[in-house]
Amino acid sequence: MIEIRKPDEIYQAYGRIKHGTFNGHWHFSFGENYDPNNIHFGTLRVFNDDTLSPGAIWPLHHHTKNEVVTYCAEGTFKHADENGEGGILKKGWVQHTTIGTGMEHSEINNNPDKPMRFIQMWFFPEKLGLTPSVEQMEVEKIDRTNKFLKLVSKHDKSVLPIRSDANVYSSFLEKEQNITFQIQDKWGVYLYILEGGPVHLNNHNLEQLSAAKIKNENKINLHSESDTEILLIETYLQADYISKY
Repeated sequence: MIEIRKPDEIYQAYGRIKHGTFNGHWHFSFGENYDPNNIHFGTLRVFNDDTLSPGAIWPLHHHTKNEVVTYCAEGTFKHADENGEGGILKKGWVQHTTIGTGMEHSEINNNPDKPMRFIQMWFFPEKLGLTPSVEQMEVEKIDRTNKFLKLVSKHDKSVLPIRSDANVYSSFLEKEQNITFQIQDKWGVYLYILEGGPVHLNNHNLEQLSAAKIKNENKINLHSESDTEILLIETYLQADYISKY
């Protein structure tokens, strides 16, 4: 089953923050957005595509429990926590954070002259009481060109870790290219067209900023009409710890 979510069907948020503004596309229930049809998708519970104006800062705020993956889609992202520690992400780079027992953190547009766009994904953790940690990985465009490059995984030790049953992939699919992804049994896929497109997904068309919820499929086939940036999240649909949160 493939459910297409068009851009105008995804909640659009806007607000003022320190030194600027943000606008976002929030795919699941988050903040003031309650969407009973999109509470979570397997272990994935938040998928926010946010853009901060030049120099804007999302001030320090408190979180607990979640496993967080941050992907920089444009500009320069800076992360900071209550200890002042942080990391810089450029386009295509990724960061994983175990929030665990609790963490104050902030998202910052590190460029005073250009907007910064980032995707933040939250996942249900496999258990409570995890020790907070932050790791990140640099990714070059060539590394993800015309393939799905794994960025985050619970079981693959060659990429960033996550304490949840999930895998995160990115791809830069060149014009007129084809790509296939095999889906594990009892797992689903959340696919997002970051920029470019349209992309043909099996018998469906996805324009820029469209998403697809995919389950009960063995594989998906994609064909790009133009250069396209894609995020693919593979999420376990039957994790027993989901019901604890």
